[in-house]
Amino acid sequence: MKRQLILEDGTYFVGRGFGADTELKGEVVFNTGMTGYQEILSDPSYCGQIVTLTYPLIGNYGINRDDFESITPAIHGLIVREVEREPSHWKNEESLHTFLQARGIPGLEGIDTRKLTRLIREHGTLRGRICSMDVDRDEIVQELSNSGWQHDQVETVSVRDAYHAPGKEERIVLVDFGMKHGILQSLIERHCDVVVVPYDTSAEEILRLRPDGILLSNGPGNPEDVPQAITMIQELLGKVPIFGICLGHQLLALASGATTSKLRFGHRGSNHPVREIATGKIDITAQNHGYTVDKESLVNTRLEMTHEAVNDGTVEGLKHLDYPAFSVQYHPEASPGPEDASYLFDAFLHMIAEEKKSKEIQAI
Repeated sequence: MKRQLILEDGTYFVGRGFGADTELKGEVVFNTGMTGYQEILSDPSYCGQIVTLTYPLIGNYGINRDDFESITPAIHGLIVREVEREPSHWKNEESLHTFLQARGIPGLEGIDTRKLTRLIREHGTLRGRICSMDVDRDEIVQELSNSGWQHDQVETVSVRDAYHAPGKEERIVLVDFGMKHGILQSLIERHCDVVVVPYDTSAEEILRLRPDGILLSNGPGNPEDVPQAITMIQELLGKVPIFGICLGHQLLALASGATTSKLRFGHRGSNHPVREIATGKIDITAQNHGYTVDKESLVNTRLEMTHEAVNDGTVEGLKHLDYPAFSVQYHPEASPGPEDASYLFDAFLHMIAEEKKSKEIQAI
């Protein structure tokens, strides 16, 4: 069945539909990963977005129960050069087509994904709609041009009620702004006692949980759309060690007086090199974000830049000079992606141990 992608600038691409026979609009972005489409589909950070995968063949190993990053996908569409409808893998349980069909997510194949990617790189991310062939393109273009960016993504994907993942070591309060399950799994593997709380939980409520540390998760959208989280972080700084990932990194920056801005086409893929400034060490990282912390805004803050992107020099890591708090823009749980940065979870737990030791000494 023919289906098309219409963009707000009037460009359109005609291809073949797969997945759900439904029409959805969203911000059209691209991801450069060669594998990991299941994790990408289920990553809450893609809430409201239509994702173009630059690797030409997608779906060859199917869908399995183990590689989900959330229970309910929030993505609004998937665009590929070619989809494999008969996957072959020992863990395969269903095809990409049937999965998208069951979840109400439209797919489009058979278009020139290289041309679409170049268009996004040149003009920046664009609003688009995957739709049938019988729509009035001019009407769709006008609708897309007049619609603003979505501002409720975090509220859409955050957990509604707190829950407990018991462990015997440090109590970590994990604030869910659109958390990937890989982050929770990384803490569980380190025997942490984890309490996952909604994005709008107050500092007072968090402190009542008696945390040893607080982890600010990844999530979708503009960090300025979550002002209550900025206030919460400001009230917690200096009281409990804090580790921020992706959106959590941006929120820590805003809470400390820095600013953020939207990138032209974002960083989305599993092969982004990041340099640790102090040592020059390079990590290959997984990334998925459309906003960045403004480097020049750090001058009047108590934040120090610890990591930078090799490709474009943007801020990839921060630490607070007065309080036990640090953050990274990339994903140390890396699913999909390399595991170079997984040591950051151990660094977080080490920071917690050092803070406990310091308080014990002060008590004496």
